[in-house]
Amino acid sequence: MKANMGTSASFSSLAQRLSWSIRKYFNIFRIALVERLAYRSDFILSSALRLLPMLTTILLWTSVYIGSGRGELSGFRLAEMIAYLLLVHISRMFSSMPGLASGIALDIREGNLKKYLLQPLDMLTYLLVYRMAHKIAYFVTSFVPYAILFFLCRGYFDHLPDLTTGTAYLVSLLLAFFVGFYFEACIGMVGFWLLEVTSLLYIVNTLNYFVSGHMFPLDLLPEPWAELLKWLPFQYMAYFPAAVFLGKVQGEALGRGLLAEAGWAIALAVTARGLFRIGLRRYSAYGG
Repeated sequence: MKANMGTSASFSSLAQRLSWSIRKYFNIFRIALVERLAYRSDFILSSALRLLPMLTTILLWTSVYIGSGRGELSGFRLAEMIAYLLLVHISRMFSSMPGLASGIALDIREGNLKKYLLQPLDMLTYLLVYRMAHKIAYFVTSFVPYAILFFLCRGYFDHLPDLTTGTAYLVSLLLAFFVGFYFEACIGMVGFWLLEVTSLLYIVNTLNYFVSGHMFPLDLLPEPWAELLKWLPFQYMAYFPAAVFLGKVQGEALGRGLLAEAGWAIALAVTARGLFRIGLRRYSAYGG
């Protein structure tokens, strides 16, 4: 009887702690969302300005196809290429984490990391919830500019994906968020070992822009480079979701791709937490 009572009390205590933790991070999410929506005008303006280069992109690729004298490049027709580059913007909306890595490195360097150590907050969970709020605010405020852009460019889309493909596309976007978040978190953890990471971040972000398929589909690269890059996590930040929407990845390849994307998200999450624990052993909390 005493053992049953002890077990029941233990489960009750665990449930209370879990409930408290959920409420805590929900309140963080709510406050961060309100904070981000306060700057909705800036979001709308920046979104609109970010879409202007699409005009030059369309003109550039039109010239490339005309100059090549070919109607198709690596399985992409001109309309599909423009549609791909439009969809990459959506992929990057989910996967890009501006300021995350540099913010983590700055907190480490200036000693501000101790605010997570002294308070009942897990740093990575806090930053994850904060970024979720940031993304939702960004989606809401940039909806109109993107809706106008896609409406004007609707002629480049031959068809909409079916239910299975559409569902896989949404899943790939959600996983892209976690891949992008934990990748940036891993880069930020380098701040435990390097005093200044600005140059490293510039190199990593420049390479990521290229190898993720942001500039053009990875299929345009010669073998074995295209296949090699598709084994890395970077493609899931831009190329893979767009390719799924366009039907370039189907059947078993689609299932394997989603499993690989989920695997990379988990692997990067474990790596980020591992780097955080190892880094804390050499953290001195100077400054702040």
